[in-house]
Amino acid sequence: MLARRNRLTSGEEYRSTVRRGRRVVGSHTVTYIRASDSSDARFGFIVAKNVGGAVVRNQVRRRLKAASYELLSSTPAGLDVVIRALPEASSQPYGVLFDELSTSLRKGSVLA
Repeated sequence: MLARRNRLTSGEEYRSTVRRGRRVVGSHTVTYIRASDSSDARFGFIVAKNVGGAVVRNQVRRRLKAASYELLSSTPAGLDVVIRALPEASSQPYGVLFDELSTSLRKGSVLA
């Protein structure tokens, strides 16, 4: 599980990352990456109702959180990352979401 210092917690943090961050579009997710003044990388997740029912949304969110936790050590400090799940994410296994998130972070870090 991500520590509190590695999570986006306020609506303003989410809004500023989505509005002003770099956008990397994948097949199953849209990742927004923005440099911040934080000393840690921080992650936030958006899984809307169009992904599925509550059980499916929570499953997708848990998979994305687990993937971000594994990638935390290779993510540069001072980045805010918001991951928006697309409806197709509900049918994907963990490995596919992990690979897509890893690719998005690599692309976004180069751009940032």
